[in-house]
Amino acid sequence: MSKKIFLCAISNISSGHCMEDCRFCTQSVRYGAKIDRFYHKPVEKIVEEAKAARKRSAVGFCLVTAGKGLDEKTLHFVCKAAEAVKKAVPELNIIACNGTATADQLTALKNSGVGSYNHNLETSESFYPKICTTHDWAERYDTCENVKKAGLNLCTGGIFGLGESMEDRISLLESIRSLEPASVPINFYHPNEALPLEGRRVPCDEALKMIRMAREILPSQRIMIAGGREITFGDRDREIFEAGANAIVIGDYLTTSGSDPMRDHRMIEAAGYEIATDCHDN
Repeated sequence: MSKKIFLCAISNISSGHCMEDCRFCTQSVRYGAKIDRFYHKPVEKIVEEAKAARKRSAVGFCLVTAGKGLDEKTLHFVCKAAEAVKKAVPELNIIACNGTATADQLTALKNSGVGSYNHNLETSESFYPKICTTHDWAERYDTCENVKKAGLNLCTGGIFGLGESMEDRISLLESIRSLEPASVPINFYHPNEALPLEGRRVPCDEALKMIRMAREILPSQRIMIAGGREITFGDRDREIFEAGANAIVIGDYLTTSGSDPMRDHRMIEAAGYEIATDCHDN
């Protein structure tokens, strides 16, 4: 595997007003988690964040909205933000993460400068009804297929620690493999007292085992460790690369804080790796 590590940053551009009942997500209005809630972050602020992410060596920049999927107003807003970011920081690969989407909507995003679309399967098809009842897993899979129809790079992954079994984890990874995505974000559950989910923090050794399993099942994909990295691995996070990961999210997540990107730079270099300078770097 290449010794280059890819960095991605997230911008939460529309937060905390989702009506779905995903039991692991603080963005749902049903659970009253104490987070910032707003409909549209100013485009100027999004561009500032994109510039800052690039200065910190990010090659990907993800525009995330809360809600089940793209409606006309949200699509227009994301397209406007993508165009502004692409104009200001053309070297960034823009990733959109806006829920359920049709092939036509995804094509509109592509025409606005979006290069990749992130829509996670989250968990296995059989376990999904235990964590969400307001939409089904098949809808998520269909959106992933629409991403490829639109000619965008697909990012799809999931989250461990929701109460799923090892069989569920293997099923998730096999479903991801069937979609042949470009990259696979792996998240680890970050408990929040407002959420009804009886999930748990995944122990570090178990999490490393899951990364090794993901690499075995997904030998050609970019495996990105995303939410929950800090609370799961602590000072052992350099071990994620030995286990098979070759990308991380830097900075803050959607509703939780991340580590200092410069600390991550030092960690990567101390582990004997180098930071990729381009999204298509080998």
